Amino acid sequence: MARGGKEEGEKHIGLLKLAQTLSFLLIFMAGIIIGLAASSHIDRYFNSLPRMFSSTTNLQSIPFSTPDYSNCTIIHRDCTGNDENDDGGGGVKAEKPKDRDCWSIDGFVRPENLSHGMSDDELFWRASMVPVKEEYPYDRVPKVAFMFLTRGPLPMLPLWEKFFKGNSKYLSVYVHTPPGYDMNVSRDSPFYDRQIPSQRVEWGSPLLTDAEKRLLANALLDFSNERFVLLSESCVPVYNFSTVYTYLINSAYSFVDSYDEPTRYGRGRYSRKMLPDIKLHHWRKGSQWFEVNRKIAIYIISDSKYYSLFKQFCRPACYPDEHYIPTFLNMFHGSMNANRSVTWVDWSIGGPHPATYAAANITAGFLQSIRKNETDCLYNEEPTSLCFLFARKFSPSALAPLMNLSSTVMGF
Repeated sequence: MARGGKEEGEKHIGLLKLAQTLSFLLIFMAGIIIGLAASSHIDRYFNSLPRMFSSTTNLQSIPFSTPDYSNCTIIHRDCTGNDENDDGGGGVKAEKPKDRDCWSIDGFVRPENLSHGMSDDELFWRASMVPVKEEYPYDRVPKVAFMFLTRGPLPMLPLWEKFFKGNSKYLSVYVHTPPGYDMNVSRDSPFYDRQIPSQRVEWGSPLLTDAEKRLLANALLDFSNERFVLLSESCVPVYNFSTVYTYLINSAYSFVDSYDEPTRYGRGRYSRKMLPDIKLHHWRKGSQWFEVNRKIAIYIISDSKYYSLFKQFCRPACYPDEHYIPTFLNMFHGSMNANRSVTWVDWSIGGPHPATYAAANITAGFLQSIRKNETDCLYNEEPTSLCFLFARKFSPSALAPLMNLSSTVMGF
C-alpha cells in the first residue's frame, strides 16, 4: 500500500510539472504573436506619415496658408517709388521696376521708399530694434542722415544739392513738410522721393518735438545711417561734404546744446508736476538743432516715460523742443554728449528768434568768421577752431551770393 501511494504521488507531481511547462509555452507563444502584431501596426503607421504630410488634400485643412510669393513684385513695386505708367512730366514713360526678393537683406536694412502706413507708436517701436549680433551681413558704409524740418519749400535746395553732389554713398536725406505739401524736384535730386509721412507741426508745442522724433525714427530704419543732423529750411553748410562727414563720423560724442540757465527762461520753465521723475537739477535748455549718433537717436525715440511728462507739463512759456532732449540726455547720457551744437546761430539781437541774414550780409569775411570760431571748442577732448559745420538763419535772397561763394570759401 505504501509503495502504491508513493507512485501515485510521483505521477501527480509529474503531471503538474507538465501542465506548468505547457502553460509557460502557451504564454510565450502568445507574447510572440502579440509582439509581431504590434510591430506590424507600428510599421504601417510610420510608413503612412510621409503620405499623410505630403497630401495636398490634408494641407488644405490646416488653418494657415503658405506665403503667396506671386505678390512679391507688386509689394516691392511700391517700394521702388516708381509708377510704370508715370512719365514724370517729361513725356517719357518711366522704366518698369525690377523684381526683388521679398525677404532680401537689402530691402530690410536699406528701405528705398519712405512711404508707409505706420502710426508714430508703431514707427518708434520698429525703429528702436537693435541687432544683438555686432557683425553686419553686408558691406556697411556708415552714412550721415540729413533731416530737414521745414514749413514747406526749401529755398536753399540748390546749395544743398551742390553740397551733396558726388557723395550719395555716404548720405541719406529726410524731409518733414506740412501734410499734403509736394516737393517739386527733379528725379536726379537727392531730395527726390525723400519726404517722410508727416503730420501737422505747431511752433512751441509738443507737435514740433513729435516731428523731430518722427524724422529720427524714419532715418533709423536705414541701418547704415550712423549720424543724424536736424536742419531747417534756413540752414546752410559752411564746409564741404568731406569735412562734414569726417567730422561727424569720427566724433566720439553727439552734439546737443545742453546747459543750465538759472533764469526764468531756463529753470523758470520747470514744473514741479514732473516730480519725482524729473527734478530741478536735471533741467536743461538748448538749441533744437541737434546732431546725434545712432545710439543716442535710438534712446530718444524709445523714450515714452519722460517725454509724456514734457507733453503734459511743458507748455508755453515752456517749449519742449528747447528742453526735452537736452534734459533727457543730461539725465541719462551726458557722458556721450559734447554739450554744444554744430549749427551756428546769432542771438545777439535778443528776442524769441535769432537774426536772419539776407543777400546784403553774405560776404567771404562773414562766412569765414563762422567757419573759424574766435573761441576754441573741444572736439574729441582736443581744442579746435572748427566748431560749426552749419549755420542759420538765411533768407531766400541769400541763396545767390552763397552759391557764388560756395567754391571759393566753403570748398564745394
